[in-house]
Amino acid sequence: MFEVFITKIGKYLPNEAVSNDEMEDYLGLINNTASKARRLILRNNKIVSRYYAIDKNGKSTHTNAELTRNAIQELYDESFTAQDMELLSCGTTTPDVLVPSQASMVHGLLKNRNLELNSSSGVCCAGMNALKFGFLSVKTGSTKNAVCTGSEKLSSWMLSEKFESEVVNLKNLEEQPILAFKKDFLRWMLSDGAGAFLLENKPKGNISLKIEWMEAYSYAYELETCMYAGGDKLENGEIKPWNDYNPNQWLKESLFAFKQDVKLLDEFILQKGVQSVFDSLSKNNIPVSQIDYFLPHVSSHYFVDGLNKLLIEKGIQIPIEKWFMNLATVGNVGAASIYLALEELMNSGKLKKGDKIFLCVPESGRFSYAMAYLTVY
Repeated sequence: MFEVFITKIGKYLPNEAVSNDEMEDYLGLINNTASKARRLILRNNKIVSRYYAIDKNGKSTHTNAELTRNAIQELYDESFTAQDMELLSCGTTTPDVLVPSQASMVHGLLKNRNLELNSSSGVCCAGMNALKFGFLSVKTGSTKNAVCTGSEKLSSWMLSEKFESEVVNLKNLEEQPILAFKKDFLRWMLSDGAGAFLLENKPKGNISLKIEWMEAYSYAYELETCMYAGGDKLENGEIKPWNDYNPNQWLKESLFAFKQDVKLLDEFILQKGVQSVFDSLSKNNIPVSQIDYFLPHVSSHYFVDGLNKLLIEKGIQIPIEKWFMNLATVGNVGAASIYLALEELMNSGKLKKGDKIFLCVPESGRFSYAMAYLTVY
């Protein structure tokens, strides 16, 4: 087995930062009415800026694959070129197409060489799953390096025009033509961007991050789906997929919109997350004193106090000054969020040799969690 190091991190955030007051200029008004939920949601999530790969006319400026390609290009230097890449492992919630895979589409843009591909689907854990594939490949010696990515192109999913047919349908039914909170909630949470890690079997440069271990957990065996797109949730908790609906229902019922069962989210996301943190640290015999930086991916600042309280109750008291988050300035970028946070920390000038970094990524899709423990070299 070989040691595995993150030797460089690249990122790409499209266009200019978008302020809270500009969001509907990009995403549009539904039913020509400003969202009543927007200010409440933004007040709770404490996001003040984010990035969209669309212009104010709703036209795409980048595809997801292009965002990812651009982040990967930030990894290139005199010691690593596109021709040196041996494995490309990409994670995303929002691939541009159903088929081919995200990694295939990114590889097509890179135009570099024949190499191994892996694509990880899911929600926020997709980026961590892509990382684990690369981690295991380099660790076993299957490849000497791996490029792992997390990316999202969520803005196009949240454009008002994608919901107009549903609102018209509600009007025809004489129901209140306001988008259900489970859909409107996510319009003000999500944003676009991409991050890329270069993994190698030796450290290099001023700072490298050794991946000591990675752990992952799923509670889908006991819990219903919480966040979903491409279907709808039935009264019995099952998900009816989009291809079992009539095509005219796809627009009328906004089947491809992201939806969140907020009651289920509030009940379980922190509870299962804290249990996963406890299990991963216990399994690897890591005391809290051996965590210098805690990078939790949270979708909203609303969860921070609750997460801290439950961690303390579980005997995991990580002082808040050791927490590192950039949610406020880049928004919730799903599978890319942990990449963007670690990139900012790695380039902050704060890290010292020997520092320990603990990454924690939850996924509310059906309650999955991924952890990683790093040492600064």
